[in-house]
Amino acid sequence: MKTKAVRIYGKKDLRLEEFELPEMKDDEILAQVISDSICMSSHKAALQGADHKRVPDDIHVNPTMIGHEFSGIIMEVGKKWQHKFRKGQKFSIQPAMPQTGSLDAPGYSFRYIGGDATHIIIPNIVMEADCLLPYDGEAFFPASLSEPMSCVVGAFHASYHIPPGTYNHEMGIRENGKMAILAGVGPMGLGAIDYALHNPDRRPGLLVVTDIDDSRLARASCLFTPEHAAGLGIKLVYINTAKVDDPVRHMRELSEGTGFDDVFVFAPVRQVVEQGDAILGFDGCLNFFAGPTNPEFKAEFNFYNVHYAFTHIVGTSGGNTDDMRESLRLMGEGKINPAMMITHIGGLDAVVDTTLNLPQIPGGKKLIYTNISMPLVSLYKLKEKGADNILYAKLHEIVAQNDYIWSLEAEKFLLANATPI
Repeated sequence: MKTKAVRIYGKKDLRLEEFELPEMKDDEILAQVISDSICMSSHKAALQGADHKRVPDDIHVNPTMIGHEFSGIIMEVGKKWQHKFRKGQKFSIQPAMPQTGSLDAPGYSFRYIGGDATHIIIPNIVMEADCLLPYDGEAFFPASLSEPMSCVVGAFHASYHIPPGTYNHEMGIRENGKMAILAGVGPMGLGAIDYALHNPDRRPGLLVVTDIDDSRLARASCLFTPEHAAGLGIKLVYINTAKVDDPVRHMRELSEGTGFDDVFVFAPVRQVVEQGDAILGFDGCLNFFAGPTNPEFKAEFNFYNVHYAFTHIVGTSGGNTDDMRESLRLMGEGKINPAMMITHIGGLDAVVDTTLNLPQIPGGKKLIYTNISMPLVSLYKLKEKGADNILYAKLHEIVAQNDYIWSLEAEKFLLANATPI
């Protein structure tokens, strides 16, 4: 079977190509990809090429498929897995497979599996690691977004606190505690706000969200209003730290002088990391969420407070399979809505430019439908593009009625009417 896929050959060398997939083996699964959301991690891999820890050294001769936040439909199942999976079944993928003892992951390391493709072969290792997850939802895009949401879920679970006088690490954010999400209104930050407010098991009492972009803060405060948070028993405050003379002092005042129990840093910026350290309270945990592209990235940390105030730091890179299952469950129950992350849509032919230029494209998640041809377009620009394009005009009508949030209705219309690639 032929596939069209974006493959990486080296640093900044991504190519959309058509080629033949090998014959599926008895321990493999053939699948059609429907949607993939583009992650900053793919941008980093594109910049670093074979220097990236998950990308093989020989991509110049054996290129690998990129994209790891994807969903699709199973087309054929090898004999080994017919007891567990079936033709026609929808799926999501957990790309992180630490239980294999390797950093290899779909979307980085394999020649025939990645999210930015029309068709793929899922290798045995993915099923052995229990990382091929059946999905029962009607829309495909939530399954694509379950991977980034699992990263948020994992970060919340990885934070920890130690009761005074003990050596017991109590995992998770502090119940009814004080939380800050710094640089927190990008797509992943929005996911973190959603989870902090709506996780039924554990929530903060105070949530402070910062950024330096008024438009992004305004969008976040419309999606997650302080009034809605108050109805959940949470005080939600948004701050543009660029407009505050002393952000650290201001945030500590919001915490009533005690500092924060949980601080999440969503940008690999030294000043933001150090700001997070400065607002930690007693036994406060700083979670460095944002992965830097610079392997020499450093920031200062107050070790006086480490010694006397028991502050600590943790870093997470992705979630695990349980985190992904939790994400899918909460979506299915309607408790979280990752569609709020999406600000752009496009086809497979938009992947190369979007991945290479991702930091320069404003907005949130860029959602790709891999079997169509379509340039990347903002949901907020559909109206102007619809002046001479019926597809865009109808999509604008659909998303405008839904507060510019992507939806099942929009996905169905797009897949039925867009130009196949």
